[in-house]
Amino acid sequence: MHIVLSYGRFTRHPRSTRSRITALNFRTILESTPSANFDSNTQNAITFLRSQRIHKTLLDRYNPLVDLTAEERIEATARRVGLNMPITPQEKNAE
Repeated sequence: MHIVLSYGRFTRHPRSTRSRITALNFRTILESTPSANFDSNTQNAITFLRSQRIHKTLLDRYNPLVDLTAEERIEATARRVGLNMPITPQEKNAE
């Protein structure tokens, strides 16, 4: 019964971009033969996924410039203090 509840909690967390190493570690835990600490390992995995999701939410909330390119970050910072960035001329390709 604990395995079913753990699986439900595990799959409840949405998939996000995780490193390949993290996915392989979870796969190793789940593919291993059930042992005395299997339930503990799955609970730790669930806690890790929940913490990662909360961390991403907080990072997006309190640092909204994290996913922007350098130019977009500069423009957003300039707008925040009431300035507009000058329009940069497009480079013409020399043919």
